Amino acid sequence: MTRKRLLDVVRIVVAVLVLLAVVIAVWRNWSEVSAHLREVPASTLASAFVLALLAPIFSLLGWRVLLNDLGTRLPIPAGASVFFVGQLGKYLPGSVWSVMAQADLGSRLGVPRRRMGIVGLLSILLSVLTGAIVGVPALPLLLARSGEVRSLWWFAPALVLLLLLWPRLLNWGIALVLRLLRREPLEHSLSAPAIALTSLWFVLAWLSAGLSILVLAHAMSPDTAVQDLLVTSICGFALASAIGMFSVIVPAGVGVRDGVLAVLLGALMPFPAAFAIVVISRFFTVVADVVVAAVGWGWARSHHLLGSRS
Repeated sequence: MTRKRLLDVVRIVVAVLVLLAVVIAVWRNWSEVSAHLREVPASTLASAFVLALLAPIFSLLGWRVLLNDLGTRLPIPAGASVFFVGQLGKYLPGSVWSVMAQADLGSRLGVPRRRMGIVGLLSILLSVLTGAIVGVPALPLLLARSGEVRSLWWFAPALVLLLLLWPRLLNWGIALVLRLLRREPLEHSLSAPAIALTSLWFVLAWLSAGLSILVLAHAMSPDTAVQDLLVTSICGFALASAIGMFSVIVPAGVGVRDGVLAVLLGALMPFPAAFAIVVISRFFTVVADVVVAAVGWGWARSHHLLGSRS
């Protein structure tokens, strides 16, 4: 068995074990979790889902900015078909399936595979960076297991992460990594406006997803002050997701993101309520990805991007 195949097997086993652990945890706590789920009005669930649905749309817009900056301008329908369908690859073990899928679909639109692949990797990088920046204020909460921010020491690491988005430093880092990997450099450096606009779209994606958590958290724990829920829900979700994205063995951060978020929310409300929010959030995230991918798939199918090329 080759090393690559062995690593794939390990990733699949780990993913199955994590999913099994999540299923067992849900099953053991279902009676309490379901009781909290019944407390949430349908209008609140609808609002939370709409906010969750906006997150991948904002991510698409950021991804298109990077692609445009490197020389390819795709209309939104075509870009959506490539981005959303390719994004489903993140649910497979490993960290490159979504990038490979986007590169394949993009090539059917005449976009060089290398350019599409680079944009996919850069999107992941900037998404992690912006998520970490948005999530840093929740780091003291995670370490202290408390729902209150007792110090502002998080401001320092936030500034360091923000510095990594400085165009000259970011382009230098990208060039260094490509050189170490013995890959060709970018066709040209990323422009400052492209980095800023992409980062803005990604921050909006994090805020939208975090607001979805906030809506659910306020419904589950209406007696908790909104200002306490704000940092825990929005920043906590971004921090948990960024940590999950570093766990490349586990598909889409399943289990990792959910565990961190449950710990953060559990400091403000009964754990079954926090767990219910995590379950609903994960469900909404998956459904949102499937919905936008179905729209993208429909466009791609009608324009013969999914079949064999003639």
